[in-house]
Amino acid sequence: MNSLVKTFAAAALIAVSTFAMAADKPVSKSAKAAVNLSTADFALQHYVAVTTVGESVGVEQIFATDFSQKVQASNAQIHSRSALIKSLKKQKGEKLNCQVSTQIIEESTDYMIAKVTMKFENFTKTDLVTLEREGSGWKISKSINSYK
Repeated sequence: MNSLVKTFAAAALIAVSTFAMAADKPVSKSAKAAVNLSTADFALQHYVAVTTVGESVGVEQIFATDFSQKVQASNAQIHSRSALIKSLKKQKGEKLNCQVSTQIIEESTDYMIAKVTMKFENFTKTDLVTLEREGSGWKISKSINSYK
């Protein structure tokens, strides 16, 4: 009788551990890379981290599907979402040697325009960033860069 109880206990233990392992689903890379974009301020902070300190987690999430970046220089350039993401992924972990400041220019319930200023030793880069609410999160929809 005692061995019968031990057998049933072992079988129950095996069944419970099997169910527990089956319930523990592997987490996809995109779920691991989720970032908090629930407010415009969080989205802006993450954008600054991505562009200035080489943060690569969630880089695909932060940009709207119709994102574009315009660079005002002697020869104006326009970059697509995919081109910028590819470039930022290459800069993973690279911290820019600059002082960063942000200023909110305009804000409403569905959009925000912010000015991100990066002061380097010999020049200053100004990035006007437009953020828009998409569903329950915020995305960067446009970026205009100028240099002084």
